[in-house]
Amino acid sequence: MTTAIPSESARINLRTSPEAKALIERAAALMGTTVSSFMLQNAYEAARKLVEENDTLHLSQRAFAEFSAACEQAAEPTPALRALMARR
Repeated sequence: MTTAIPSESARINLRTSPEAKALIERAAALMGTTVSSFMLQNAYEAARKLVEENDTLHLSQRAFAEFSAACEQAAEPTPALRALMARR
């Protein structure tokens, strides 16, 4: 895996079934890494993807064009905005 993880140290503890532990240990051995490293790399990558999907807005070209056009159109100021801007 190529994801770079910051080198600062913080602890995460978790409990799991013996079956899940055995499978994770086997997978880590197949990857030639420690259980901690295997779990950290996989959890970090899954978390990064989930956060990226949550933080990214995907629009069709049509929707983006409509959004851009709406942003470029100046709205008429409301009476409240006019009053606010008239204050000193």
